[in-house]
Amino acid sequence: MKLINMMAVATLLVTATTHAANNLVPVAEKTQETATSLRDKAFKDDSAYEILRSLTTEVGSRHPGTPGEKAGIQWGVNKLKALGFDKIYTEDVKMNGWVRGIETAEVLVPSYQKMIITALGRSKSTPEGGLEADIAHFETYADLEKAKDGSLQGKIAFISNRMERFKDGAGYGPANIARSKGHELAAQKGASAILIRSIGTDDHRNPHTGATSVAMGYTQVPAVALSNPDADQLVRLMGYGHTPKMRLNVQTKDLGDIVTKNVIGEITGSEFPDEVVVIGGHLDSWDLGTGAVDDGAGVAIAMATAAFIKNNTDVNPRRTIRVILWGAEELGLIGARAYAKAREADGTIDKHMIGSESDFGAGPVYGLRSSKNVSAKAIHVVDTMAGIMGELGVSRRSGDTSGGPDMMPLSALGVPALGLMQDGTDYFDLHHTPDDTFDKVNPDHMRQNLAAWTVFTYIAAQWPGSFK
Repeated sequence: MKLINMMAVATLLVTATTHAANNLVPVAEKTQETATSLRDKAFKDDSAYEILRSLTTEVGSRHPGTPGEKAGIQWGVNKLKALGFDKIYTEDVKMNGWVRGIETAEVLVPSYQKMIITALGRSKSTPEGGLEADIAHFETYADLEKAKDGSLQGKIAFISNRMERFKDGAGYGPANIARSKGHELAAQKGASAILIRSIGTDDHRNPHTGATSVAMGYTQVPAVALSNPDADQLVRLMGYGHTPKMRLNVQTKDLGDIVTKNVIGEITGSEFPDEVVVIGGHLDSWDLGTGAVDDGAGVAIAMATAAFIKNNTDVNPRRTIRVILWGAEELGLIGARAYAKAREADGTIDKHMIGSESDFGAGPVYGLRSSKNVSAKAIHVVDTMAGIMGELGVSRRSGDTSGGPDMMPLSALGVPALGLMQDGTDYFDLHHTPDDTFDKVNPDHMRQNLAAWTVFTYIAAQWPGSFK
């Protein structure tokens, strides 16, 4: 770990002088010294990595409505207690449950070949025993839009667009419309099912599942993701002039009304206990892997951050640190929406001073971005955080952020947010696949995350000014 360089120190001194002239609330020198000390200690601490090891090994996958999800909720409560949180509680979240069953696909013509598929979230079933239909190929979602309504009767619509790889995951949104809304468009065009190239950047023969636009119930037609190598195979077959015929068998189940939970732990503020700094991750995961990078890593980082601050400071920070392990994120931010709605209803939303979620894997943090909800009079605080994180390879970034998927409902209600930007170059190789397992996580990266999140969380909870 390098020492803070003289240029960084000079910048902080000049900034402090400017703040005094502008009547801003400075970040106290003692707060900065403590944050720096915590950073250096956290960079050598493996608690986040070990929490993740426990979650993915002792619980495994945590899909809503399954025994694994129930075990994950109990694990969360028990682990928060073991870590010494001051207050621990759960909140019920009502939802409609859905689980996958049989998923098989075979090319019948021009040659017999098994395909590796997975159902997308809330996919309806094919007829029992499956359906057989010719493939109608579209390179992009936009190409499928151009097809005439009703023109795909008796066919399977296939979208082959490949997601592009970017460090910040920028290729996800443009590709993801095929997954989220493809079933609606395919039904409009008369197709019997929608088949998409997996929304992922890998070339492994593992399909990527994920949510569709359906909040409850089922998609309009069976919705399926094909592994990327198998998608390439279909495209090559058509390149030889063939029209592949496929047998698709997908059987899913509606669990009806179920109850999941948000699991919450708090480190009580020493001066302003009613004011909260929110950090967290989502506790649920898809069922194909063990939810290590999505989002066990975020859960572990948040839990470890709050516990680390409590255990390495003489007095708790001024504000309460609230760790939220959100439920049912994967099926539509269900736990996060319920949490935000409840705080809006009980009038405590204004007590949420700032927040952020870790939900982009376990890669190292490289940037710090603030939302437009952060007041101009608090920007210097974010700059100070970034300066202290600089020794970790983190730099201040422009732009806007919601602070993570589960922060979106809170951000929409005016809660300021920060984005601790992680290197996601390889994230979509693993995302929503059977390969999302603990062995893919680098312990050095988890230590770096813990150090960065500790700086943000401690300063946000200790600085007495308002981020709003």
